[in-house]
Amino acid sequence: MIVMTKQTWMGCLALVVVGLGCGQWASAEPHPGTQAFISKVAEEHALDPAAIEAVLTEAKYQQSIIDAMTRPAEAKPWYEYRPIFLTDRRIKGGVAFWQENEALLTSVSERFGIPIELVVAIVGVETNYGANTGSFRVIDALATLGFYYPPRAGFFASELAHFMVLAEEESLPVTEVRGSYAGAMGLGQFIPSSYRGYAVDFDNSGGRDLWRSLPDALGSVANYLARHNWAKDEPIVLPIDQVPTAVDLEAFSVLPKHTLADLSEMGFGFDAQGLEASTPATVIALETETGPSYWVGLNNFYVITRYNRSPLYAMAVTQLADEIARLAP
Repeated sequence: MIVMTKQTWMGCLALVVVGLGCGQWASAEPHPGTQAFISKVAEEHALDPAAIEAVLTEAKYQQSIIDAMTRPAEAKPWYEYRPIFLTDRRIKGGVAFWQENEALLTSVSERFGIPIELVVAIVGVETNYGANTGSFRVIDALATLGFYYPPRAGFFASELAHFMVLAEEESLPVTEVRGSYAGAMGLGQFIPSSYRGYAVDFDNSGGRDLWRSLPDALGSVANYLARHNWAKDEPIVLPIDQVPTAVDLEAFSVLPKHTLADLSEMGFGFDAQGLEASTPATVIALETETGPSYWVGLNNFYVITRYNRSPLYAMAVTQLADEIARLAP
């Protein structure tokens, strides 16, 4: 990725505004709601309206982004989702990544209180340890979803605004940055608001670079989990070996609103592993080829879902982390 300085980036915007062009800049029909967006973002983030308009002019609608959004992997049943991430290659890749970066990972773990295997597993699930950080231009992804995807347009329009601010804060080349179809960036796939709120300058370089600085990328993943109240030395899930005859799954969400005592009283059987009866807990059901499997979800499971709200994602990260830890030195 070629990085522009803040001055170069703003200068490029100025050239576009006066019609001289800069690199790949090109004019386009206004996106629906452009003026309302410009007014809102200029007021909320104190950005130059002309600069905002210039970025929107460059942002292109991509049908492939809409297509990808409507068929996420998390819509699959667990028995189809799990094999995507729990492969021998990804497990061994995680072990190798740990071995190659052991000193850094130890430092990150000690600083933020997050297990090494969990940090490695998240990077493994998100980008296959940095091998695939995304091929979509972030401005295209966020503009497409912010202006043309009604179910979550408000969220992605907000992320587009955050991306414009982030580009200025971190001297990012606003038209060149690439990420996922949802606008997530770097080794840990941070959306712009998360980048701004949780990324850390772990290498003390004066900036937060989630692509080329492994310390920043790994430190940011750990910081995100820590800031969402990771409970050090507590389990993530507990296997359930006894299920009551009538299970009302509507009573449970990823947020642990019950306690281990409540689940026991309902008829769920599990090994509490020494945890207090008052420990917050929920029930997670995952679809296997032979029927549902049930797990007790604890606080740390919920914390992982703050990274990605799907319980399938959280369980894939959990199980990948377990496998990596089992084989790591």
